[in-house]
Amino acid sequence: MLPLEVIVEHPLQLHRIDIDIQDLNDNSPSFLTNERFFKIAESITAGAKFTMESAHDPDVASNSLRSYSVSDNDTFLLNVKTQDGTKIPELVQKTSLDREKKAVHKLVLTAVDGGNPARSGTSEITVIVLDINDNAPQFEIQFYDVSVAENTPVGTTVLNVRATDSDQGLNGVIEYLFADQTPDTIMSLLDVDFNTGDITIKGQLDYEQIHLHKFDMMAKDKGNPQMEGQCSIKIKIADVNDNAPENIITSLTSPIPENSSPGMVIALISAKDLDGGENGKVKLIMTPGSPFTLKPSVSNHYALLTNGPLDRETFPEYDVVITAVDSGYPPLSTKKTVTVEILDVNYNPPVFSQPSYTVYVKENGTPASILRSVSASDTDMGENAKISYSILDSKVQDVSVSSYMYINSDNGSIYSMHSQEAKDHGSPSLSSNAIFVSWTRMTMPPLLFTPPLSWPLSPIGRCPGPLKQAISPLRYRQWTQTRAIMPGFPIGWQRPQTRLCSVWIFTQVR
Repeated sequence: MLPLEVIVEHPLQLHRIDIDIQDLNDNSPSFLTNERFFKIAESITAGAKFTMESAHDPDVASNSLRSYSVSDNDTFLLNVKTQDGTKIPELVQKTSLDREKKAVHKLVLTAVDGGNPARSGTSEITVIVLDINDNAPQFEIQFYDVSVAENTPVGTTVLNVRATDSDQGLNGVIEYLFADQTPDTIMSLLDVDFNTGDITIKGQLDYEQIHLHKFDMMAKDKGNPQMEGQCSIKIKIADVNDNAPENIITSLTSPIPENSSPGMVIALISAKDLDGGENGKVKLIMTPGSPFTLKPSVSNHYALLTNGPLDRETFPEYDVVITAVDSGYPPLSTKKTVTVEILDVNYNPPVFSQPSYTVYVKENGTPASILRSVSASDTDMGENAKISYSILDSKVQDVSVSSYMYINSDNGSIYSMHSQEAKDHGSPSLSSNAIFVSWTRMTMPPLLFTPPLSWPLSPIGRCPGPLKQAISPLRYRQWTQTRAIMPGFPIGWQRPQTRLCSVWIFTQVR
């Protein structure tokens, strides 16, 4: 089975695909060694069994190893036993041996699989008949099954195997050792005491790498020739919660616009733990207080979604802390920070530093001299915060205001008096207005009076007292009033006659 994970964009989704690979009978059963030697004392009685090497076939199901057979002979027959689902061939002595008649027996062991056509492999078995030491060591237990925690310290004895030999003297003295086919991995993790049969740990056990060790032990006597017996051992490694879970960011979208709608998928996150059982069950939790949420998906996968409004001007980025916690005791956890940057959207208009400006200008001023600078600010960022200044389109006596004044679009310096407009460079462009109020005079001193701020058009005789008193000494001089009002209203100029029979008043004069 080949598991795959596929990520699809637009919308962002995760799919799991399992590919089942069908087996073909393309492998023959094979033995680790092509030849095996057995030394059997001539005094061994009929019925004695000798375990032979099992064949291996990497094919599965019906194509796997099916049966064994041994070449025709008068002394031995074949027996097959099953242990943990593995077929193990045994050579059974059916008649007594006589070294003087036949010292060596040559046999062929054949392994056949169940494919069509069937495949096979062979191993040559050589039996050497020995004299004198006629009792092989026998283990008290043929199959040992123990469980050991993976954090068991080096030097700990995990098992004691014991065999007996009915011979006397050196023929009955036993030493213990690993069987010939024992893998190097077992030899690096475990040690056996030759004299006592104690099996101790000499390497670090790790459930996550190998959680089951199977091997054979031999007991040999010191006779001449030596005799041996075998037993099988299974050591299960018990898991300990020694691995913290992991957060894996499968996909991340950042930055995201500040006007993103709730439910937008920002990231796909998976969790895993190398431990097994409850120790390997993981859940993800997120620190509260952010406009995001975690939504479980399939097989320890989660989606990070938006679930609230975003505002770049308030929080330009969020550090979302996601914690993976396993179900072990005590539980282990791992934190990972996902930084989500917020992309600016242009919805803040520029704001002038003050709502209105008042400018006084002397007559016959120098052309193109700076009269006043205005400034505005924008809380957006980047192009959305770049500001340019312009004058609202209007006319004075059918003449465009641009004929009388202009403004530096970059810095807000103005060269005449009029309502100003500032706009940013965002998309769409946003703007705001400022109101300018000014009076331009010719030869006359400033007109000073107190509120009210404005009066309607009225004859001089009915003008308010302060204004009437202020302009009375100027009856025989001409004067000019300039005004600017809210955007969208035209500019008005009034030049009264010397009689000053009436005055246009629009705003307070300072």
